[in-house]
Amino acid sequence: MGKTFVFVNQKGGVGKTTSAINIGAYLAEAGKSVLLVDFDSQANLSSGVGIDEAASKPGVYELISGIAAFDEAVRKTRTKGLSVIPAGIDLSGAAVELIEQDERDFFLKKALEPAKKIFDYILIDCPPSLGVLTLNGITAADAVLIPMQCEYFAMEGLSHLLQTVKRVKKRMSPGLDIGGIFFTMYDPRTRLAQQVVKEVSAYFNSKVFTTIIPRNVRLSEAPSHGLPISAYDPQCSGAKAYQSLAQEVLSRDA
Repeated sequence: MGKTFVFVNQKGGVGKTTSAINIGAYLAEAGKSVLLVDFDSQANLSSGVGIDEAASKPGVYELISGIAAFDEAVRKTRTKGLSVIPAGIDLSGAAVELIEQDERDFFLKKALEPAKKIFDYILIDCPPSLGVLTLNGITAADAVLIPMQCEYFAMEGLSHLLQTVKRVKKRMSPGLDIGGIFFTMYDPRTRLAQQVVKEVSAYFNSKVFTTIIPRNVRLSEAPSHGLPISAYDPQCSGAKAYQSLAQEVLSRDA
């Protein structure tokens, strides 16, 4: 049975989508079958692996709505072993539609049941919020991966996010775990970044991944080419960091 991770942070611009794409690519490079699930109507993950708006249907919206079957929604990417269920603008209306439904927090979980039998890892990218779409993502997951930017307000947001995960675990998903916290966009020249890493690592201890993702221009460029960093520039510092982080994910899951 495949393991499902959800990438969550209610703050935008922390590298959540970049992390989902690149960890997924390096897991695939390690010989694992990986499914990326774009559950954000901005569809940045979809475009980041080369799926444009015109090619996004049927996608995740059609899947959770029952319009399309699971195998109709899955696309292969240019990276061997890496597939994706894309998102489109239609997903923006799903939040309103789901609120009126019974068991509204379980639509994605049910839709992804076939994936567990096919893929080793399912990685879900959620919107930068804690609304109904993100709750669907958390409920569908076995573990939560939290990318965290090294700044003061990120620490405040982390506390709120962990409270939400705790409530979901208690009420809807007793098997849910914190898969890990990792730092992104790290600049070692700033004292604040160093302090955030030190304080969060001391408090959360083993929940914090050792690998830290640095600020890296090549990581920002890769999505515009529809490629993970492993294909765009495998020798850059960002690529090496994500490769190391993917290995940590594998070792924790062993």
